[in-house]
Amino acid sequence: MKNINKYKKYIGNKKVLITGGPGSFGSEITKKLLLFDVKQIVILSHDEKEQFDMRNKYKDKRIKFIMGDVRDRERVNEAMDGVNLVFHAAALKQVPTCEFFPLEAVKTNVLGSANVMRAAIENNIERIVVLSTDKAVYPINAMGMTKALMEKTMIALTIESDSKTIMCGLRYGNVMYSRGSVLPYFMDLIKQNCPLTVTNKNMTRFLLSLDDSIDLALYALTRGRGGNIFVKKAPACTIGTLAEAMTSIFSHKKGIKEIGIRAGEKMHEVLITPEELKRTIDHGDYYEILPEFTNLNYEKYFTKGEKKSPIFQEGYTSKNTKRLSLSEVIKILKSIGEIKEEIAKIKK
Repeated sequence: MKNINKYKKYIGNKKVLITGGPGSFGSEITKKLLLFDVKQIVILSHDEKEQFDMRNKYKDKRIKFIMGDVRDRERVNEAMDGVNLVFHAAALKQVPTCEFFPLEAVKTNVLGSANVMRAAIENNIERIVVLSTDKAVYPINAMGMTKALMEKTMIALTIESDSKTIMCGLRYGNVMYSRGSVLPYFMDLIKQNCPLTVTNKNMTRFLLSLDDSIDLALYALTRGRGGNIFVKKAPACTIGTLAEAMTSIFSHKKGIKEIGIRAGEKMHEVLITPEELKRTIDHGDYYEILPEFTNLNYEKYFTKGEKKSPIFQEGYTSKNTKRLSLSEVIKILKSIGEIKEEIAKIKK
């Protein structure tokens, strides 16, 4: 873990709330936070089975589990009691689910997120980091649209509130082997001895390790400024290459089947738009996107604009970032804990 001493100094002896805590992000960042001597980690979620599994996994008295839903404003407010720092990870993340039930996505991803952010302000939380996605950029599906509105809400509440609570956001690409991502799906197909199905072999996606996503979250927590959104630089590969890497690692003989692009999918993902580039700071491993507005100045919004037209570039996308070769993807996949476990099972 990068900058562990710096993070420990900032987070040590603090009380941290994680909404959606039993998910891939929440579970992993809990493991890291326990290394920082936190006073307490509060897990807020509505899935009792996931909480049961997480409780048995960690067996640490510093972790407190609270049943509740971010849609319930009163429950969220109760969970904030005595909390210093918040990671908001609770969301409906599956594209098909959000397409079929868009109003449910609005209730959780927009209104639920607003509940968390408003409760943070009311309880004088020091800092809150909200998790977004590349699908929020030029969104074409309900999941991305609701996450984009979550980002806008975070910025708006930062502008209109006179609270000292610092709110910032993260945008992730594909976090490898996270729950609901394509790698566990490929693994299931391999176990069933079925062809690996891909929508389009030339489709590209960012590849971000779970560890890198956690480092980005901790970086934003300690360095973030109100209304800013952080992006971790990450390589990408085609979906075809990713599937081919899995067939190679596991000597899978059923091959790869192309089924066509599904509703709500893009050929390439975008993490930073051309319009956002003009207000983006490059921090080496990270990008920091500044908010377009910093106050409720209607005069500037309606009557003033850029005297010079900015020369827009292409933006930061999975098409123009570093493209990984098959051998590079295989090397990365073999470093993932879940992949290592599956390889070990085969060798037994």
